[in-house]
Amino acid sequence: MIKGLVSIIMPTYNCGKFITETIASIQAQTYSNWEIEIVDDCSQDDTKAIVDALAEQDPRIHYSCLETNSGAAVARTVAMERARGEYIAFCDGDDLWMPEKLERQLAFMAENGCAFSCTAYEQISEDGQSLGRVIKTVPKTDYNRLLLDCPVGNSTVMYNVGIMGKFQVPNIRKRNDDALWLTMLKKEPYIWGMPDVLMRYRVRQNSISSNKLELIKYHWILYRDIEHLSVFRSAFHIAFWCFLKVFKIK
Repeated sequence: MIKGLVSIIMPTYNCGKFITETIASIQAQTYSNWEIEIVDDCSQDDTKAIVDALAEQDPRIHYSCLETNSGAAVARTVAMERARGEYIAFCDGDDLWMPEKLERQLAFMAENGCAFSCTAYEQISEDGQSLGRVIKTVPKTDYNRLLLDCPVGNSTVMYNVGIMGKFQVPNIRKRNDDALWLTMLKKEPYIWGMPDVLMRYRVRQNSISSNKLELIKYHWILYRDIEHLSVFRSAFHIAFWCFLKVFKIK
């Protein structure tokens, strides 16, 4: 573990159209002591060629590819295993960071003595235009609050590896980020939320999380098979989630 180093976990699949801009937003950080662990889930586009070219110019960029298409959970776990930093941050291959994201989040964690944090973020369209919607944070998110409706943007999260250690991401195709936060909240009581908007989340029409009906199945797997909640409690959380989505409450 290298003190002060932030290891950025980036699973990617067919993000060649976006990944140059994503990496550029990391290279523009005011805090420069970072590495990116990019694990490609067997992309069918030009992701490898793009990242290889960028890595030749910047040795902080590390690229590897899974042998078979295995899903983001496996890619995240492999990237976390390879991470050398005192801190781990997460960024998907199509999202964007504000230039002071790392510097301000590290300062927030130091000032508040917290090991696990997230920030607010803005939604943008597939072509990078603002959708005029900011997703705010909850000041302190615990396990039960996260079960209700995850208020945590994956690409905003950072945690202290020295305090919390490393984790294996629960291997489900969807909602594996929620499953990871729930696992981590069994070791650390809260995810502390910064109100600052430090990430831009790209809403893609063909994204793996865009089919809301199909997501219900993965919520059931998360609640019953991974978290081992009762049938009644699992059904309650799914109904609550559906209510929020139908009435567009966040």
